[in-house]
Amino acid sequence: MFWQKNLRGLVLALILVLILAACGGEEATPEPEPTEAPVAEPTEEMEEPMAEEAMEETAEPEEMMDEEAMADELPGTIVEIAVADGRFETLVAAVTAADLADTLSSEGPFTVFAPTDDAFAALPEGTVEALLEDPAGDLTQILLYHVVEGVVDAAAVTGLESAMTVQGEEITIAVEDGAVILNGTTEVIITDIVASNGIIHVIDSVLLPPSMTAEEMLPSIAEIAVADGNFTTLVAALDAAGLVET
Repeated sequence: MFWQKNLRGLVLALILVLILAACGGEEATPEPEPTEAPVAEPTEEMEEPMAEEAMEETAEPEEMMDEEAMADELPGTIVEIAVADGRFETLVAAVTAADLADTLSSEGPFTVFAPTDDAFAALPEGTVEALLEDPAGDLTQILLYHVVEGVVDAAAVTGLESAMTVQGEEITIAVEDGAVILNGTTEVIITDIVASNGIIHVIDSVLLPPSMTAEEMLPSIAEIAVADGNFTTLVAALDAAGLVET
């Protein structure tokens, strides 16, 4: 009986020793402390090129937008404005036929008294067609008679009595009841259309050089009147004046 108690105590003691040994053998593994990677401080040499590059990337689109906006704001040349306007189709056709488009698109500056399509339509029937058939002749002289060198705006025009044209003859200028009248009959109906190479004044009839009106234009008009058949009174008057052969 005694040895059984001793054996039980021995077993308990052995178990206790084993438990203590097991607890003592398990050491807690310390968790590694996180370390922060070193952050490289940017130097002035690194910062400046990056800043300049960023500025360049930002500036380029803005510069392009500014250039496009400026291009949109600038007026076109005299010819470009006439083409875009829509009231000067006959004038544009005449300028093109007479090979004057490049001249009127050059630096200039020029002042152009521009007849509308209605102004050309008011000429005797067939006159425009006849002029276009010989653009190097009368047509060129008529067109150049509508052009003055330099910029003569409305304020300057009203202070003049005449203006010398590129064609070589003068246009007379008068102010009547607030209206500017050229050569006694042609009215300036719109003024100061600004172009990149000059200025345009719109007129309600076609100007004819004084030397051409009597000596050159009337015979061609007479021929047109005779051929048309609707101007018998005019033809009779021209015949009586010896200006046409019937």
